Amino acid sequence: MTTNTTIGSGRIGELVRYFLRLGFLGFGGPVALVGQMERELVDGRKWLSREQMREAIAICQSLPGPLAIQVGIYISYLRGGFWGAWAGGWAFILPNFAIVAALGALYVYLGDLKAVTGIFYGVSPAVIALILHSCYRLAKLGMEDRLQWVIAAVCLGVTVLLQAEVALLFIGAGIVGILWYGGLIRKTPPAFSMAAPVLAQLAPQTSSSILGKLLLFFLKAGSLTFGSGLVIVPFLEQGLVQQFGWLDQRQFLIAVAIGMISPGPVVITATFVGYLVAGFWGSLVSTVGIFLPSFLFVLIAAPLLARHRANPNVQGFVKGAYAAAIGTILGACILLGRIAIGDWLTALIGIVSLAVLFRWKVSNPLLIAATAIVGLIAYPILQPTWVMVH
Repeated sequence: MTTNTTIGSGRIGELVRYFLRLGFLGFGGPVALVGQMERELVDGRKWLSREQMREAIAICQSLPGPLAIQVGIYISYLRGGFWGAWAGGWAFILPNFAIVAALGALYVYLGDLKAVTGIFYGVSPAVIALILHSCYRLAKLGMEDRLQWVIAAVCLGVTVLLQAEVALLFIGAGIVGILWYGGLIRKTPPAFSMAAPVLAQLAPQTSSSILGKLLLFFLKAGSLTFGSGLVIVPFLEQGLVQQFGWLDQRQFLIAVAIGMISPGPVVITATFVGYLVAGFWGSLVSTVGIFLPSFLFVLIAAPLLARHRANPNVQGFVKGAYAAAIGTILGACILLGRIAIGDWLTALIGIVSLAVLFRWKVSNPLLIAATAIVGLIAYPILQPTWVMVH
């Protein structure tokens, strides 16, 4: 018994050390992070076989949530069991949390400086370009037929014109996917395929405190990030800006920029948002809320999905929700673009940023740094009055 405990503790310690390092140095997005895990843990440390790694990626791609974090949790589960999954997963998240919470604190104390306004004058249109480029790559990866494009177009229109509940769009698109791609009459889809809609019914209004509202809001957000962490952008824009009014639209663009340039997944934006709304405890509660569904999906739904992922109803729900993700991301770009682009220079920054992203493999931090310098130089010269200064 002691030997087994020692082996288990040793493996958990290995997992914590590895994922702390990966969390600090994990730039490049989910595909790069998953590729790094495959090189280091399959080819290097031999923690799992190539077949197990392929299965981990396939399963986690079918679940809502940030892909790299979920693959890390799944690998930790295989290596260290139930407690290993929790230890490895939170070790992966902790460095991201520390970095982004510190940036949130800096912004709260320095955000009124003109230099900070100038930086984000240049950065905001680049963020729109980054989202559009990522959306293009996602569309190439998962948009397979005409129906998915129809679903995406409908979700885009509804997002822009009606600004409807994003959660309902995902549920509706998933149901359309089940009806069209699956065989609902032949076979009832497994209960876990509708886990996200169940979580989606958690409403922030059920709590009277800000921390409670933040927790429930981000639990809901964490259960709906189908396809990419960028799916959180339209969802957060609607809830944080339109529904609750916790942030204005420029602050929201800043939060997205922080999420895109920091190591780890884009959903770490939740940490920055939480700090702006309710300080350190707000950032902690928001981080727990956004990532907790990933642990639950991997530990509870993943074993079921491993057995049933070939089920056409499961595949249909995922395809429909994926198409909704593309549409809502594009819709959010239009809404946020109205705030980020207000003169000839910001339009030029957006166009040039998009061209650079398509032509060269430029990292997100490098692009953000370059446009921040442009903003710092141009803002005091042009003194644009349209920029929303809080």
